[in-house]
Parts: sequence; structure tokens; C-alpha cells
Amino acid sequence: MSWDASGNVHTSFGHRLKVWAEYLKIEHTLFSVPLIYAGALLAEPPLTPRTAVLILVAATGARTTALGLNRILDRHLDAQNPRTANRALPAGRISLRGAVVVAILAFIVALAAAWAISPLCLLIAPIPLAAFVGYPLLKRTTRWAHLGLGVTLALGPLCGFYAVALEWRDLLPIVMLSTFTALWSAGFDILYATLDEESDRRTGVFSLPAAIGSRQAARVAAGMHALAFAALMILFSTSLHGAVSGLLFTLTGGLFVLQHLLRQHVNLAFFHVNAVLGCVVFLGILLSQPSIPGS
Repeated sequence: MSWDASGNVHTSFGHRLKVWAEYLKIEHTLFSVPLIYAGALLAEPPLTPRTAVLILVAATGARTTALGLNRILDRHLDAQNPRTANRALPAGRISLRGAVVVAILAFIVALAAAWAISPLCLLIAPIPLAAFVGYPLLKRTTRWAHLGLGVTLALGPLCGFYAVALEWRDLLPIVMLSTFTALWSAGFDILYATLDEESDRRTGVFSLPAAIGSRQAARVAAGMHALAFAALMILFSTSLHGAVSGLLFTLTGGLFVLQHLLRQHVNLAFFHVNAVLGCVVFLGILLSQPSIPGS
């Protein structure tokens, strides 16, 4: 194949690459990966470099699958919402066939990485897949669909834990971490949904802000975040140790407050603050390990 002297082929390829990068939003893996690794650190035996790499591959594949299924199932709803109508799939910048192929390939990658960790991990792979499909469908049936997202993301730490332990034992720490993840995620999804209150009412999408109003929904989200913080404190007081870890866990309370104060600024409140919050929790658990000097 020859290249056009004007560079049109290069430009076309670069544009397509940019469109797919925007669609996949791999950078949003920062929400889930720190909590998955945090779950892995709570397991015994210690996390090995090989397992750490495979967990990253599996998590990236699973997260891409989840995003793809959500975008595919919601494409018609997204097209009716002014905030999401310009997304690549409803706007026609990528094809439905292409989106389906990418989701399938990503799931194959996740399955392969799970099998490489252990065939036991492969056996539980259908559970996250069911959650990935179920969450987008909940917004068609219940105002509490936000809890579906919370439960789906809470599977991440559980899977990270199981990838290392390969059995379910000494569960209090991972249950507290997963409870934190579920409530944290559900709460910020409610806050995010306040941006679509009117659109959701018009299109018939079920959400808490559409059902009870943004102000009341934000209070519910604040309650969930308070419970999430409590779960984190239970995790620290019962299973972890160290002044630095305690300080980092306490810092999450301030980040929750900051998120609510900045909820009208979507990129800052939801993407940046939440990415920092997840990393703070991961560091709090990492620095509580006996193998870390000064812990």
C-alpha cells in the first residue's frame, strides 16, 4: 500500500486511533486497579511480580469489556442525552460491529490472564461478566441502579484477593474493602447522575436524582460515603497497622468531602479526586504491610 503524498492516510489512521483511545478511556482503569491490587495485598501468600502483571492484564481486559458492554447496551439512551450524544458510538464515529469485536477481544484477554493466574480464577470469570451485563440493564428498572455499579466495582478487590489466595478465608479485611468500594462507587455514581436529572426524566432512565431530585440524591450519596469511610476505618482498626496508613485512610474522609464540594466540576471531582482516592487507599494498605520499612 502506498502513502498519499498529502499524508491523508497518516491523518486518517491518527484520527481513528484518537477516536478509539477516547472511546476506550484506558486511563479510567485508575479507578479500579488500585483497589484490585489492594485486595491482592490483603491475601496470603504475598503478591508475586508475575501475579501482579497478570492481574493488571486481567483487570484491563475486564474493565474494557465492562465499558464496551455499557456503551453498546446504552447507545440509544446515550444518543438522547445531550451530555453523551457526542460519544463515539452514538455519534457514529465507531461502528457497532467494531465495538462488539473490541469487547469480545478484551474479554478473551481477561480470560486468558485469569487462566494464567490459575484455572480456579477462570472458573469465577462468568461472575464479573454477568455483573457487566446486568448493571446497564438496571437503569431501565430501578432508581437504585447505582448500587449495581457499586457491586460490580466491588468485585475487583474480591477478584484480586482470590487471584493470590485461591481460596476464601480470613475474609473480614477483604469484605470491608469491598464494602468500601461498593459504597464509594455507588455514591459517586449518584453524584454523577445529578448532571443528567432532567435528561433521565425525559428519556425514562431510572436514577436516584431523577426520582427524588438532585439535592436529596446528593444527601443519599453523602450517607453512602460516610458508610464507606466507616468500612475503611473498620478495616484499619481490625486488620492493619501503622501511623502512616492510619493518616492515609483518614485522608480519604477529606477527599470524600472535596468530591461533594466539587461535584459540579465533573472532570475534577469524579476523575481526578476519585483516582487519587483509590491510590490513597492502595498506599494505606501497602504501607501497612510488615515487609515495608517503618510500617
